[in-house]
Amino acid sequence: MALSFLTLDDVDCSGKRVLLRGDLNVPFENGTVGDTTRLKRLTGTIRELRGKKARIIILSHFGRPKKGPEPEFSLKPVAEVLGRILGCAVGFCPHTVGPEAQVAVNRMQPGEVLVLENTRFHEGEEKNDPAFVKQLAVLGDVFVNDAFSVAHRAHASTEGLARGLPCCAGRDMEKELSALAKALDHPERPLMAIVGGSKISTKIDVLKNLTTKVDVLALGGGMANTFLAAQGKKLGRSLVESDMLDTARGIMAHSAKNNCRILLPEDVVVAEKLAAQVPTQTVAVDAIPDNLMALDIGPKSVAAIIKALETMKTAVWNGPLGAFEIHGPLGAFEIPPFEKATLDVARAMAARTKAGKLLSVAGGGDTVAVLNLAKVTEQLSYVSNAGGAFLEWLEGRELPGVEALRRRPEKKAVRP
Repeated sequence: MALSFLTLDDVDCSGKRVLLRGDLNVPFENGTVGDTTRLKRLTGTIRELRGKKARIIILSHFGRPKKGPEPEFSLKPVAEVLGRILGCAVGFCPHTVGPEAQVAVNRMQPGEVLVLENTRFHEGEEKNDPAFVKQLAVLGDVFVNDAFSVAHRAHASTEGLARGLPCCAGRDMEKELSALAKALDHPERPLMAIVGGSKISTKIDVLKNLTTKVDVLALGGGMANTFLAAQGKKLGRSLVESDMLDTARGIMAHSAKNNCRILLPEDVVVAEKLAAQVPTQTVAVDAIPDNLMALDIGPKSVAAIIKALETMKTAVWNGPLGAFEIHGPLGAFEIPPFEKATLDVARAMAARTKAGKLLSVAGGGDTVAVLNLAKVTEQLSYVSNAGGAFLEWLEGRELPGVEALRRRPEKKAVRP
């Protein structure tokens, strides 16, 4: 299958000044980088460009500064960590654009790497201001976007530059787009999606789009409670979005119309409260005590998902199936014993992938943290670190940062 977007194979970067859009927006905790995954994924493109004697000028946002430059959102400490990962010197310029940035770029030697200051220190970044795009563009000859995680943003450093310079996807972006295309755009069937999380309201468009794409849609987490309630089940004190019952019924009707089978829990693990190691019991979904709440799917439900997986050729996963807690910038952490279903399904998916029987793609929200807990991240076909971009892809939306890299049809010569 020919790629529909431009890659490093299509653009000559040798000896050029390359503006590389990476995602250096990594979690910081106690002054240190908590997760270096995004930095490591950028290294392949950087090393390839260094081999081509390009001067690599890295652009990225970091955090959400609100009043221009704010010291706590400087990329300087991240640049230092990136240098340690690469095993080479990585320069840092405390300016993003302007004369100082131009001087720093002009001083670079072939193969050197320079990180410019946080793009969001400038209002023109998020506004995709043409004037700011122009200021960035004068610093480079080629634009390479290797940050799928911000491809859903039409910002100056994600979409604007691609309109003003020769452009292409970096190797990690290429890998991500290829994996996503194989999963939903051109999948080998049967195709299954597993979607968890607490609320339907945050994933209405995801669920609607998936019911038109997949053969089986397995639901877990709090959102499954709302679907069960929409079927008339009594859920005790479980999390239920009462204002979403009609929406859930509509999604089920839409699913039936599109020959998509929705797999809902048959049993659940219940407790009096969400806390570690509380007393639990497993009950059928139509036998939940009034004083208890469903906090994980039960063993029969897990078995049904795994059985369905065993007949699939492709699977997409987003969101935990049981109750997880969010702790700061590092993502989701389990609350024993309500992580069991998620970990069991993750390991089953990994085993089938490892056996060469399944193409598996996962990502979005806390899914990466969940897979890390199961220690299967490296065993799936592809795991996306993108949050919002992955969800918008699941919704079927066009991503501005990707659309800007599309191959354009060649115009046919018109005979006089």
